[in-house]
Amino acid sequence: MYRERATEPLLAARTGPEARLEPTTESGERGGYTGGFGRWDRLAGVRNRPQRPFTEPGSLYFPPELHPVALHPLVTAGGPEQVEWLLLRRLHDYLDFTTQLEALAVIPVVTAISRGRSGLRLPEAMRADAFKIVTDEAWHAQVSYDFAQQVARATGVPAERPDGGGPPAFTERLDAIRDRLPHELRGVEALLFAIVSETLISGILAEIPRDGRLPGSLREHVRDHAEDEGRHHVYFRAVLRHLWAALTPAERGAVGQQVPAAIQAFLAPDLARAAEDLRALGLPERSVEQVLAESWPEEKIAADMAGAARSLVRYFGEAGALDDPATRDSFESAGLLCSDA
Repeated sequence: MYRERATEPLLAARTGPEARLEPTTESGERGGYTGGFGRWDRLAGVRNRPQRPFTEPGSLYFPPELHPVALHPLVTAGGPEQVEWLLLRRLHDYLDFTTQLEALAVIPVVTAISRGRSGLRLPEAMRADAFKIVTDEAWHAQVSYDFAQQVARATGVPAERPDGGGPPAFTERLDAIRDRLPHELRGVEALLFAIVSETLISGILAEIPRDGRLPGSLREHVRDHAEDEGRHHVYFRAVLRHLWAALTPAERGAVGQQVPAAIQAFLAPDLARAAEDLRALGLPERSVEQVLAESWPEEKIAADMAGAARSLVRYFGEAGALDDPATRDSFESAGLLCSDA
């Protein structure tokens, strides 16, 4: 088992003519990977920024606009303590999501890249930079866990859920994507989700550090993460170009149709955890369903995802993914294409 695990690529190695294509850069030149890690020793959080201590218990632990159930009248009618508790639970879920995302989705992929086991023919510089990303992401997981424990001690609200929380929602969503792929392409969903999450997360992280209502230590914690993720964003944009150049036209069609699902796997709200919290506040099931439906109507979820994914959709367009009619239809059906896409 361990020998297999040591040699198995994420994606069956590319051996056909498509594998030899060098992706174009934004200037139209072939190949030429230029990473953003030349000053990593001086810029990386793990090398320069220690764990942020949490010392500011307060009443606003997460932007309520990003967790709309906390603003619903059936919740606010219960008083500010209910709102505070919901936002504190959302902060714990956010920190746990970060730890789980890095450990389960990103680190395994960049580890495979660093070891030459991605299945793609990548420049040596990309393998070297992948080692740095492994280090970054392990640090992000560690400091998110540590910060959550500090918040728990300061507030008395445990970081862990009573049932342990179970696996994050994205794992089940990724299993569904894997099941829809042809057998010979299974494994590409891991690469795809790493590309999606690492190019989307930098935009999500940009909002919290600017919110002056939040504890300063939380804003600094997220800002540290965001600075590292800006470099990862550029890196995985390059990985996307290499991936698409390596796939055959038929493979591009099969994989391209799953991209909207990968975006949804990362961005869609975790309604099950939100419902669990609402029940913990004592809301009856009918009220729980009402709060969820009115806080996250389907059209709002679709619009929020389209807005968050606009740059990523452009990257897939630049890589040629939208040239495939079935792929383009899947993007349109998911509401991810603007009128100028």
